[in-house]
Amino acid sequence: MNRWSGQIDKVTEDFLNSFTNLTEEELNWKPDAGTWSIAENIDHLIQVNKSYFPILEKLIKGNYRLPFIARFGFVVRFFGNMILKSVQPDRTKKVKTFPLWEPKKSHFSRDILNSFEEHQKQLKAEILKVDDKVRENAVISSPINKNIVYKLETAFDIIVSHEKRHYEQAEEVYQLLKVQKNKSS
Repeated sequence: MNRWSGQIDKVTEDFLNSFTNLTEEELNWKPDAGTWSIAENIDHLIQVNKSYFPILEKLIKGNYRLPFIARFGFVVRFFGNMILKSVQPDRTKKVKTFPLWEPKKSHFSRDILNSFEEHQKQLKAEILKVDDKVRENAVISSPINKNIVYKLETAFDIIVSHEKRHYEQAEEVYQLLKVQKNKSS
């Protein structure tokens, strides 16, 4: 395997262990309009991760084209480090996402957890398919902006850290939900 598979399994397990027993209403509960529900956090992760799949497919087929800026190692390192730092689970700063990656709707069925579990399996499979590209130090562009470039290896680090960050965010929503339920009791 690779270093990301175990981490992806752990995040998947964390989401399922923490939220499988919640009702549809609880998965969609929000403490306020500016905070995503647990289900919205999950959908966001699926959207972000899926946006990398066409890039990975082009890498495999050998027809992926990078912008000129990708030739400069210091630029590749700068963007990779900057984005990786911005998605760390510590969440000292709130980061607004791009519209492409916002949750596709505001209400989800309980099936979002099954969708997430299946998506995580697909993510691991996609990463395995490009294992040779990781070893070759391949560089890719961000799915959101072609001029933001970083190593493929860094992209997978970003994905895993981002998932951990959103698990923490979903867990905070869950804790607020429990407080809310206790007040109502």
